[in-house]
Amino acid sequence: MSKLEQIIADIRELEQELLQELQQKQDEYFYIIRGKRIEFEEETRRYHKTLATTLGKYFAEAELQHILTAPIIYACIFPALFLDLVVSVFQAICFRVYGIPRVARADYIVIDRHSLQYLNPIEKMNCIYCGYFSGLIAYVQEIAARTEQYWCPIKHARKMAAIHSRYHKFIEYGDSASFQDNMESLRNDFGDLGEKA
Repeated sequence: MSKLEQIIADIRELEQELLQELQQKQDEYFYIIRGKRIEFEEETRRYHKTLATTLGKYFAEAELQHILTAPIIYACIFPALFLDLVVSVFQAICFRVYGIPRVARADYIVIDRHSLQYLNPIEKMNCIYCGYFSGLIAYVQEIAARTEQYWCPIKHARKMAAIHSRYHKFIEYGDSASFQDNMESLRNDFGDLGEKA
């Protein structure tokens, strides 16, 4: 294993540790996850309801810049829905043809914060929107990563702000011999996902 591969393996391990730590908070905040439902203890739910800001107070205290920019933010839902549709159809067709394991949309788009009783209806709507939009971007990135691995698994020469989940498998920039020798095997190197195409 190269040093780069070891660093990436360490990062993935730390990400899993972080995820487990974040998910252990359910004991601290008195909730249980049953399938897709999150259930708080009754006393905690009642307490949360007392913390919710009324809509009148929420709008009275809202900053003018937030009110004025809200329509712009929410207008982004239309291209987001279209993007969601297009990439979902793309992977449903192309990934089957190429033998690439499909990305499970539900693993990326998680909408659950609207169940919190300490949020008012506007805050709940905002949480649905943000959960959908952030999840959609992660879902699209994973589809793009798998597509890039299939068609062009070559690392970039220039520094990037972030790398995606498949980048560590890519061939080094300028390594023409590896590209010629390994391109076909890289196209099918999805075994680490543990998923069927």
